[in-house]
Amino acid sequence: MRQQGFSLIELLMGLAIAAIVLPWAGTGYKELIESIEREDTAQLLLSGLRSARSEAIMRNRRVLIHGIDNDWGKGWRITLDNKEKTLLKERSASARVIGNQTVKRRVRFGSHGAALHANGSFQAGTLHVCAKRGPVSHHQVILAPSGRVRLESIKAEQALCEKGLKAASGRATPSASRT
Repeated sequence: MRQQGFSLIELLMGLAIAAIVLPWAGTGYKELIESIEREDTAQLLLSGLRSARSEAIMRNRRVLIHGIDNDWGKGWRITLDNKEKTLLKERSASARVIGNQTVKRRVRFGSHGAALHANGSFQAGTLHVCAKRGPVSHHQVILAPSGRVRLESIKAEQALCEKGLKAASGRATPSASRT
């Protein structure tokens, strides 16, 4: 008579191998998910900036896109410059996004699609989609003074991403010391 199924030793060996392999697979899976979230955030931000520019041209008015609570990582809102109407709101808490000084909080598009400061001078800058636990920028959304926006996906250390980590760890430290 043939035996069907597994013996106890075969079952225990299978469980031991699974216990050894699963932590590696879990780490790789987590890194894959974070990579997809960064890519998705970069694409959504690129699309949001392009939508804001298109609205400015279409409405022949200034349009503003700004980070929610001055934080691009929380999402962004597209409004008419006088803030009378929100045109689009996008929430994104999946990746850290940090802009250089000129695009740190907002981007304003003029009626002809050019990126402008409040005083009317041309605005240009880079928004970095950063790693959650490192000073590395994986994707850069680059704004030209003409208002054109492009995406570069170059993994590079970025001082702005490091500043964002220090700020995040500074907020986390007081709560950790209370416990």
